[in-house]
Amino acid sequence: MNVLMVLTSHDQLGNTGKKTGFWLEEFAAPYYVLKEAGATIPLASPRGGQPPLDPKSDADDSQTDATRRFKKDPAAQAELASTRKLADVSAADFDAVFYPGGHGPLWDLANDKSSVALIEAMQAAGKPVAAVCHAPAVLRDVKGPDGKPLVAGKKVTGFTNTEEAAAGLTTVVPFLVEDMLKGKGGQYSKGGDWQSYVLTDGLLVTGQNPASSEAAARALLKLLPA
Repeated sequence: MNVLMVLTSHDQLGNTGKKTGFWLEEFAAPYYVLKEAGATIPLASPRGGQPPLDPKSDADDSQTDATRRFKKDPAAQAELASTRKLADVSAADFDAVFYPGGHGPLWDLANDKSSVALIEAMQAAGKPVAAVCHAPAVLRDVKGPDGKPLVAGKKVTGFTNTEEAAAGLTTVVPFLVEDMLKGKGGQYSKGGDWQSYVLTDGLLVTGQNPASSEAAARALLKLLPA
């Protein structure tokens, strides 16, 4: 079982002068769920190398068992520091793809042609794709076999407008995940703010927020052969 994880390479939070990147919990929790299920987990990002970590996700009040485990895992840290370039990966080499969130994907992965092509190829080959929190942004330009948006008519979730408002970033982000998914024809629904909420529709798994990251990985595993 070979599950590719794709992380952002973008580290600027709009024009605020603040840093962003990937959210640590959304990487660490799925990473260990998949690893314990026996998966090999190659890592990729648009630029390759070390993906930027959202500093807020590294704060004391954002730590979880999974993030603490990662901080004591030099092998996983070394893997994260040397991600391969996304343009160099092939859907044929993987059984599934998982996209952790953080605000970074809104700026790079949502527009990344290699990411769009990867997701389209995975879905066409009958292979599942999962994205959590802000990472459903990567689905924005992805088309299904019929040429329509991949999310059209599908049950999907992602970071809510009210969660973005609570983060104070509604006017900073280039688009709101909830609005985008609805605009592309997705059957968007959500749970309570900051509560775990995951949907599976066919070969697509989406999770609402950081609390959904572990459950999203478990949902992805259900779509893979034992």
